[in-house]
Amino acid sequence: MKKILHILLKVSVIQFLCSVYACTASHPPASQPSPSPFYTSMASFSPGIQMGRGQEHNKLLIALIISSSSLGLIVLCCLCFWVVYRSKQSPKTTKNSESGISISKKGSVQSFDYKTLEKATGGFRDSNLVGRGGFGFVYKACLDNHTLAAVKKIENVSQEAKREFQNEVDLLSKIQHPNIISLLGYTSEISSSFIVYELMEKGSLDGLLHGPSRGSALTWHMRMKIALDTARGVEYLHERCRPPVIHRDIKSSNILLDSSFNAKISDFGLAVTNGMHGKNNIKLSGTLGYVAPEYLLDGKLTDKSDVYAFGVVLLELLLGRRPVEKLSSVQCQSLVTWAMPQLTDRSKLPKIVDPVIKDTMDHKHLYQVAAVAVLCVQPEPSYRPLITDVLHSLVPLVPVELGGTLRLTSSSS
Repeated sequence: MKKILHILLKVSVIQFLCSVYACTASHPPASQPSPSPFYTSMASFSPGIQMGRGQEHNKLLIALIISSSSLGLIVLCCLCFWVVYRSKQSPKTTKNSESGISISKKGSVQSFDYKTLEKATGGFRDSNLVGRGGFGFVYKACLDNHTLAAVKKIENVSQEAKREFQNEVDLLSKIQHPNIISLLGYTSEISSSFIVYELMEKGSLDGLLHGPSRGSALTWHMRMKIALDTARGVEYLHERCRPPVIHRDIKSSNILLDSSFNAKISDFGLAVTNGMHGKNNIKLSGTLGYVAPEYLLDGKLTDKSDVYAFGVVLLELLLGRRPVEKLSSVQCQSLVTWAMPQLTDRSKLPKIVDPVIKDTMDHKHLYQVAAVAVLCVQPEPSYRPLITDVLHSLVPLVPVELGGTLRLTSSSS
């Protein structure tokens, strides 16, 4: 578009110069006057005064005025056309001036009113309660357009709750990925704030693994698919977002599953972007059992902190145990501490695997996944792999039908 306007302007200027040249060429001066000094009075250049051939110069002046007007009109038309053209453009990608994150437009994020959400959740009935978090509850909702959704009600009991609400809305409105929960809308009242998400019918991974069913719905291949989906979501945050995003609270209760067991990462209230996670910039946050040692002890936060938390989730999928288990009223044991000595022992590893999947897994794949988990939960951050490397390690372990590259034989389960 810019090139076209540039060409039009060039053509207009050339036409203008040609018209001037044609006028001067058709009325050459009778004789060539000697050069005048630079300080000659302007009166000597006034048309019709001591110049002779006054009619010819009047014609030249008229031609110049007409040509100048035509050029101005063309330039004005070009500028008007350019303004209209630019106003109609709606770029698909913009950039937030504060965070710098590339914003991929995924449709408008609706601002709901309280009455709409109250009606959609049946007055926030307990029967529609599907989850709870640090600052509130999550309810199942049916919106006016018959869309099923999940509404998180956040009690504005502290400035921290308000900050997390604002942080989550800001971030989720700018990112889009198949393995990241989708934001449908939000609203904020004096006492409460609300975030509306897509509904994930199967609930959280934590609920399926550690709830009443004890993981019975999750086969070996399904667990590997969930691990792969989660790795893809984290990889998007670390490698595709600009600046990169550190989630800070990767855990099984923040991994939600839809009706087809596709996993999506949720709860971005604690997430931070690159350049904002210096030791003195943020408050230590996270969930016991998932927090990396260097972050817990020294406040050092990097993308490897998310990798550590992902490794803990991987251990949950393999072993069916919680990240922290209570041994007594005063003593707890972390899953990482308990499992590490046995994960590298091929004779002990099959004995500690979740009984639900023990008879259906491929032992070769079990050792591979255990090796990935061991690397992810290394105490030293520099020894942990990038999430991209983790992703590449998991892809061959997931059947093609579930999003990986593994081709099952008739004898495979």
